[in-house]
Amino acid sequence: MTQNEPKPPIHVKMKIGELEFEIQCQEDQLQATVDKILSTVTDKLKNTQIISERTSPQPRAETCKNIIHKLWEEGWFSTARGLNDVHNEMARKGYHYDRTAVAHALMDLVKENVLTREGPPRRYQYAQKRPPS
Repeated sequence: MTQNEPKPPIHVKMKIGELEFEIQCQEDQLQATVDKILSTVTDKLKNTQIISERTSPQPRAETCKNIIHKLWEEGWFSTARGLNDVHNEMARKGYHYDRTAVAHALMDLVKENVLTREGPPRRYQYAQKRPPS
């Protein structure tokens, strides 16, 4: 591929509860597109009675990064944690993301100065850079 050739589009399949989506877009449009779908689905489920809260919990449409950010807000990162710890805690709470997605989300939060990363590669420990306010 030369520099002038456009990159091929990314194809993503998502499932939220009983709803399934397929997205095809350019890489730089993916985050905004996924966020828009998650927001729309969440709003729609809040405003309609598709799922009765008595029979089953409402599907949670959360990004990996948002879940990790909530862990930080809860003070969970007051102790340094490894990728495996974060992945297991998310699974315990019912969020099952690929370990690579968790690693990328952790790195994004390090870049945003929410978390700090210590230790040798492949054994990084993540801790809060600053306490939640």
